Amino acid sequence: MSSLAPTPDQITARVIEQYQSFLNPTQVALLKIGGFDHVEHRGEGVYLYDLDGNKYIDCLGSYGVFSLGHCHPRVIAAVKHQLDLMPMGSKTFLNKPLADLAEKLASITPGNLQYSFICNSGTEAVEGALKLARMATGRTNIVATTDAFHGKTMGALSASGRDLYKHDFEPLVPGFVRIPWNDVKALTDSVNSSTAALILEPIQGEGGIRIPDLSFMETARRVCTEHGALLILDEVQTGLGRTGKMFACEHFNIVPDIMTLAKALGGGVMPIGAFVAASDVWLKMFQKNPFIHSSTFGGGELACCAALAAIQATEDEGLVKRSAESGEYFRRRLVDAAAEFPGLLKEVRGLGLMIGIEFEDSDVAKLVIGAMVHRGVIAAYTLNNPTVIRIEPPLIITQLEIDQVISVFRDSMIEARDLIAGLFDE
Repeated sequence: MSSLAPTPDQITARVIEQYQSFLNPTQVALLKIGGFDHVEHRGEGVYLYDLDGNKYIDCLGSYGVFSLGHCHPRVIAAVKHQLDLMPMGSKTFLNKPLADLAEKLASITPGNLQYSFICNSGTEAVEGALKLARMATGRTNIVATTDAFHGKTMGALSASGRDLYKHDFEPLVPGFVRIPWNDVKALTDSVNSSTAALILEPIQGEGGIRIPDLSFMETARRVCTEHGALLILDEVQTGLGRTGKMFACEHFNIVPDIMTLAKALGGGVMPIGAFVAASDVWLKMFQKNPFIHSSTFGGGELACCAALAAIQATEDEGLVKRSAESGEYFRRRLVDAAAEFPGLLKEVRGLGLMIGIEFEDSDVAKLVIGAMVHRGVIAAYTLNNPTVIRIEPPLIITQLEIDQVISVFRDSMIEARDLIAGLFDE
């Protein structure tokens, strides 16, 4: 006698129980408070659907992963084809998708960036970039910025800028110096002849979608060159069209010595990361010992095919230009909406479809995020600055969908404002 299939409510309750018993009970408790205690079921384009059939416009995009949207057919087709041939490489023979991807990255990255190491994530890419900088320069000191986010492995965490995620793991990797973001004087005072590298996000993501002054970025390039230090630009979140340029460093007309990539690189289908460097830097690490840095899973055929398809789709569909145009429209509509709520909202800022909405109070930001998800729009605050809601939808989002998000945002702001007013009335 067969039992009836479980209902969506039963499945959700079971998943919550599993999180509590086997994964992360504190995390699932926070998800329940925020209104995210649903089981995601499928994605298509800019939309995510939960097990109950609720439909959401995804304006979080897994922090920049879904630049092409969910389940882009071109990437899915490439992965399905490779899956039948050879999903993972033997690591003993030559790997054509890996070679093709490295050549493609050399052709689209700025300046003389040429050689790539393919890994599995952004934090792995940062770890590799830091190792490369130390070996290429023979130095150990790294300059990073406050409120930066580069990942949570030990080296990447040492470069990151919020103590909340760091102090429990101290001592971290020695030799890291943090300077205030966008501070030209601190930059010139800190980069010197003992500096191996300066690591920066061209736009701080988790720091609150913070855009540096042109003078800060130009100074970063200049002082690194003057002192023989390497400039590492972390484009894990900003790369591949997110900011209205293929890479965010193009907004500042500078070229790094090392660039890190991940998130959108896998087309929203496969996990993949990369660090890319100029030949004179690269060969100082790998020429003597080609296996000095390696990865069992990095550069697998399946992930490389996904990345190649993702880059090709980004180019063929004109998504970099579309990101710039849609982002300008989105920000303009958000600025108009923000003007209706003086005292609650501080600023709307961003480039392309990497937008931050800064609130006067982080608690109000949380109220608005919860109200938005209940109305069918997914957003989240930035990890190192909870007063800022990030808006990072797929680059394929239409103007009509942007208008729908604006309507939801406005209604959610009204709900939060009225709730706050009610609390004061009591």
